[in-house]
Amino acid sequence: MSLRTLRATLSADSSVGAGNVLTTRVEQGLGLDSPTLTFDTPVDSHPANEALTLRQLDVAVRARAAALHALGVRRRDPVAVQASAAADQVLSFLALSRLGAIPALLNPALDADTSARYLRRLNAVGLLADTAHAKALADVDFGAPVLADTAELADGDPESAPAPYRHWPTDPVAITHSSGTTGLPKAVLHSHQSLYAAIRHRLLLPRPQGIDRVLSALPAAHAATLIAVNLALSFDAQLHLISQQSGPAVLDAIERWQPVGVYGFATTWADLARRDLDARDLSSVGLWWNTGDCAHEAHIRRLVAQGSRETATRQGRVRAAGSVFIDGLGSSEMGHSHFHISHTADSDRYGRCVGRPHAFVDCAVLDPDGNELGPGEVGELGTRSPTLSPGYWNDSVTTHRTRVRDYFLTGDLMYRDEDGYYYHVDRAVDTVDLGDGRRLHTAASEERVLASCPDVHDCTVVAFRDGERTIADVLLQLDPAADQDADRTAEVLAALEPHVAAVVRAVLPVPDGRIPLGPTGKVRKVLLRQRHLAESTATAAATAGTESATATATAGTEAP
Repeated sequence: MSLRTLRATLSADSSVGAGNVLTTRVEQGLGLDSPTLTFDTPVDSHPANEALTLRQLDVAVRARAAALHALGVRRRDPVAVQASAAADQVLSFLALSRLGAIPALLNPALDADTSARYLRRLNAVGLLADTAHAKALADVDFGAPVLADTAELADGDPESAPAPYRHWPTDPVAITHSSGTTGLPKAVLHSHQSLYAAIRHRLLLPRPQGIDRVLSALPAAHAATLIAVNLALSFDAQLHLISQQSGPAVLDAIERWQPVGVYGFATTWADLARRDLDARDLSSVGLWWNTGDCAHEAHIRRLVAQGSRETATRQGRVRAAGSVFIDGLGSSEMGHSHFHISHTADSDRYGRCVGRPHAFVDCAVLDPDGNELGPGEVGELGTRSPTLSPGYWNDSVTTHRTRVRDYFLTGDLMYRDEDGYYYHVDRAVDTVDLGDGRRLHTAASEERVLASCPDVHDCTVVAFRDGERTIADVLLQLDPAADQDADRTAEVLAALEPHVAAVVRAVLPVPDGRIPLGPTGKVRKVLLRQRHLAESTATAAATAGTESATATATAGTEAP
């Protein structure tokens, strides 16, 4: 089988989508002995860190589909999956998709209480969980039975698996969830066609560089991982999925597996950038591919200084030092990054620029009434795309509230320049109105601090209203080699816009554990605002009490 044959076959078949790439390839005998997915844990009798061929992957999926079918799982059944191993998440998705069921993947980092509240709203027919997560939920009412331990699904007989379900384009094919940084995670529905739309677009383009051998540091329960799996299967590429997204875990996997590309979220790049990258072997990496939140310039520059990439010269294609970082902006609801920009060591277009929209995206920057804004004007991003989620599972109210003029409102504040490049300044829930047309954008402020303060590895700006006042605290996570006691207030204030600097109360170096993170690694700014407001209120009350006591004491000593 040639790659050209595979791509031509898949692109010409309108029935192919996110739920049946694997079964389509097997039915048509397209590359049965090609290496496909690699996991960091054993799969049945197959060792960890060694690729499964398409044939072996199919056997593993059919075994699990047979076991699930024997448990009574049928088409359109929403089945929740929560497990720490990437293999359990991905193989459960493929097996449930084969049955026409709806896999609802839960991030394993969700705590038991949040998981239970999410599951009750999901109203699934049951839960597939590993031992640890089943135990954590044992005494919690989450409104569904535990169908099986994910490890037990491997005992199914692959020969007894039912024939693959025939998907229709609008069939629900997966439910993933939002990050949950502002509250209970939202259950995001994906259809057979929406979750495959960006891949179908790519099938008609030249083969992208850097996808032949890719390490995925994406959370396995995220929509981005499901896209990465189907992208690899559609391009006959190798994909290694790891179960942890921390910097050390990713670096160890790069050295062991030698990928050409690495997929991840901004939180992973931030963790990588704080490591001694020169001490690690990153020579194989030519491409870093980011989705979700856009990445910071300071982190990108540290990564593109590593690795090597192919470049065209008069002498032909040669390997040059340094790698490429593809940034963008995406979310579970978008179904795929909607923007893209490539950075190298020579790049100079930063300032949270996410690039231009993909060809399959129609987007606009909108005011609160849904009117389109012009260049340089900040508003909320509205987007239309075949990749978009059809809506939120069991939550039509939120589905319709996030739509205006057929645009999906992403919750991101952005502007575009005269050249059509888009810039991300903040999430709408994190920005603060300072009056007189001025706003404090926390993400843009963090970008400024990181670009100006080289010994700051990461930065979080907490901004909130305390009565009539706006207060901002700047939290710094420092390079361990930096002077931890140095006062950086002047340096940080100089990096900020004057109207933002004017409301900064404190610049505080903090340990990593001081920054609360959600299950995908995003900073929980809502929780930070609550903490800092409570501290501000307590301090004000204590000060008022002290002043009152002093005034009383003074009054008692006055002469009559």
